[in-house]
Amino acid sequence: MQSDEGNARVKTLVKAGPAIYGAVALLVGIALGVVFTPEVPDVVQPYLPIAVVAALDAVFGGLRAYLDEIFDAKVFVVSFAFNVLVAAVIVWLGDQLGVGTQLSTAIVVVLGIRIFGNAAALRRRLFGA
Repeated sequence: MQSDEGNARVKTLVKAGPAIYGAVALLVGIALGVVFTPEVPDVVQPYLPIAVVAALDAVFGGLRAYLDEIFDAKVFVVSFAFNVLVAAVIVWLGDQLGVGTQLSTAIVVVLGIRIFGNAAALRRRLFGA
């Protein structure tokens, strides 16, 4: 018969299962990107960095929600897609108005503040510091 401590470890490992799938998928994606070195079309290049920052914001928000035990996959997917779409539309609008650089900077600042806020919450939650 397992002790309460042993049961807690098993529950923790089972709970971390989906996170492990995500980590493995991330590592496989990075490896494929390094091996095949894909080229980004010129049309998409101005939007890609902003889309990556928007996606990182959603990922850090999802990690924070997961650790706070309020994670909802549907909310995460919608947040991920919506953040990327809105950021891309704002950059496109800035390009049309001739102020693309300023709007891109504004998006990076706002999303950066959110990312660092979530990172600080993760640090406090994981390390108590």
